[in-house]
Amino acid sequence: MHQEILAEIKKLTSVITQVIGLNDLSEEDQFSKEALDKATIEFQKLSIERGDWVRENDIDKIIKNASHGSGKFIREEFNFTNHFKRGKSYYYNKKDLMALGRELKQRNVDLERYMEYKADSAKFDKLLTDAKSNNKGKRKGKSFILTDEVSNITTSPPPAPQLEIIKADIKKLKEEFFVNNFSNYVDIYHDNHAMMKFEYYFDKYLDSTIKRKCRKWCDDFNYANHTIALITTKKEKFIPIKDEDMIQL
Repeated sequence: MHQEILAEIKKLTSVITQVIGLNDLSEEDQFSKEALDKATIEFQKLSIERGDWVRENDIDKIIKNASHGSGKFIREEFNFTNHFKRGKSYYYNKKDLMALGRELKQRNVDLERYMEYKADSAKFDKLLTDAKSNNKGKRKGKSFILTDEVSNITTSPPPAPQLEIIKADIKKLKEEFFVNNFSNYVDIYHDNHAMMKFEYYFDKYLDSTIKRKCRKWCDDFNYANHTIALITTKKEKFIPIKDEDMIQL
């Protein structure tokens, strides 16, 4: 039995060396680092031609609504490891991309919208961080002079706002959401983060007053929810009545 397996391996090795053009080398050179690197490149090329691997720009053919930059996103956000780089392009295993697409569909996740959600959340967190540290007023390498009076000037944090006041504000925002039919223009993700809906072809014709009101509502809601989380460590949940225009992820 062992002899048969060894014979099969030897036969397979012979076929591979012929396919990738290494059969004219000695047995030792056939498995040198240079030869294996060449074999890897040739194998990748054959796999791409067979359609086993998908180029980064073609991910949208496998996963619905995959947009520009989705390759880098799935590598970093979802730890998608079955890929390789050839030249300047990344290639992704087709079967694993299809499996990822199926799981996203099962979880009711639009990949492009999820990318926007992560970017919007990061942007909001950065605004809060910048405001807290007041980084806008700092310059690198700035020269300065401190006089003697520049000493013992400190402060302490003001008292946190009363929880009832913040909850009342969130309650008012929830009421505004329904009164103004914001569900037509705003999505609520994970029951606590608000984002404006966007469609490039319609945005030009959307009333500027509506856009301004919706953006302000999103900012106010996210701000209030962030504040309440600082006090209670938990955000306030908001689950609007679902209709065909409201997405819950």
